[in-house]
Amino acid sequence: MSKRTSGASNGAAPKTSAAGEPSYDKQKALLSTATGHFSLLKALHMADYITELNGFCGIMSIFSSLRYCLGDPADKTNLYLALAFLPFGLFFDFMDGRVARWRKKSSMMGQELDSLADLISFSLAPACVALSIGLRTTLDHVLLAAFVLCGLTRLARFNVTASSGDIPKDASGKASYFEGTPVPTTLGLDALMAWWVSRGWVLDQVPGGIWFEGSVIEVHPVIALFVVHGCLMCSKTLHVPKP
Repeated sequence: MSKRTSGASNGAAPKTSAAGEPSYDKQKALLSTATGHFSLLKALHMADYITELNGFCGIMSIFSSLRYCLGDPADKTNLYLALAFLPFGLFFDFMDGRVARWRKKSSMMGQELDSLADLISFSLAPACVALSIGLRTTLDHVLLAAFVLCGLTRLARFNVTASSGDIPKDASGKASYFEGTPVPTTLGLDALMAWWVSRGWVLDQVPGGIWFEGSVIEVHPVIALFVVHGCLMCSKTLHVPKP
């Protein structure tokens, strides 16, 4: 998750545009008052468009997962595509913050876009891949939904704490640590699932097999990886230093 918080979130003076007007105030005014054609597109900053590319990667990953479920299970092309889109999402997630700082333009719009794109690419998309490779029991689905909700809650908390003074910040206003693991760390789960796919461990061959088969609580034990990761994302006491 990139650090695209409003310039006023830490009590420091807001970053200004070339005209001397705070860039986030200018964007807010455009979003509130502009009524012309394509006014929303005109109000977005360059970093916002890069954030949209992050969301695009997550959406394409989800679509690829769905295409695999609807196609030939022996053809894993769409599974590989679903997994391949996610590192590109991380790249755009990294770049939008860099571009925002380079152009000295940050906004609440950018912060909200960033969190929504992260939710798609690093919570919902990995859960869809997990479902596609074989975690398809009712309890699997409930626990995958809980994993996605952990990501949602983690991102909402980040937006709140980023605008408060609760987390220590350095001279530049950058928070010194993350509370809980950052949402993009789900790429570790993506890498693990990519390895399973490369070994053919999908559908009936998912590692660990299935427990309580035929009962209402049948479940794949590997779903515990998603549950644990969701808990780590929501942890309040786990402090992960920022690079």
